[in-house]
Amino acid sequence: RKIKSDKADSVKIARYALDKWQSLEPYSITDELRAQLKVMNRQFHFYVKQKTAMKNNLIGLIDQTYPNANTYFNSPTRSDGSQKWVDFVSTYWHVDCIRKMSLNAFVEHYQNWCKRKKYAFNKSKAEEIYTKTKELVPVFPKNEITKHIIRQAIDQLNSTSVTVETIRTLMNETASKLPEYSIVMQFKGIGPSLGPQLMAEIGDVTRFTHKGALTAFAGVDPGVNESGSYAQKSVPTSKRGSSHLRKTLFQVMDVLIKTMP
Repeated sequence: RKIKSDKADSVKIARYALDKWQSLEPYSITDELRAQLKVMNRQFHFYVKQKTAMKNNLIGLIDQTYPNANTYFNSPTRSDGSQKWVDFVSTYWHVDCIRKMSLNAFVEHYQNWCKRKKYAFNKSKAEEIYTKTKELVPVFPKNEITKHIIRQAIDQLNSTSVTVETIRTLMNETASKLPEYSIVMQFKGIGPSLGPQLMAEIGDVTRFTHKGALTAFAGVDPGVNESGSYAQKSVPTSKRGSSHLRKTLFQVMDVLIKTMP
């Protein structure tokens, strides 16, 4: 858990290993399925970071042609990686794309767009969007150069989003082959996304002899601050375990706080 360079510490660790030789679990290489799941989880988090960066980049561009267009919809990402607000700004990438039409013409155009993209249509939402465009002031002009820049950013975001959703689905399929899958999926705050992530970072749970070992592996156990007769009572967590596991546990607790089961 922590690098030891002193000779006395090395001797202490060696003596512990000799004393507990019969009870210590032998080191074993993680089986292939769990290793693949862990690699997929690391790739998943890598592409999620890329997606967040590309989303922020697109929002920065849109704010100069159609401010706050990304706040119109809060629909979750579909299994194919598409998002409603991204599809919306792909079609209506500039406020003048809407302002050049009359209200009735835009409502009809928006309805056809929803039908083509298979989104729910709401007439009052269309009227609200049209009204807001009258108050917006774009920075970039409506021309082919601006359109190309925004469309390119959208294509990059959609491509990364597809990769994220593909890995998410593949992780769930891989995790379902492990024996503890049905038990993990019964936990509150766990779903087809966080469940496989939790299993990937914990690995084979049977290698932990007691709950304290798993707590220490995650780095959420209280640290120790002692010197002579002094012993601090309230100590922050050690944070010397798996940072990826702690992140997953944080996300699970975030879901629990929001849903309050």
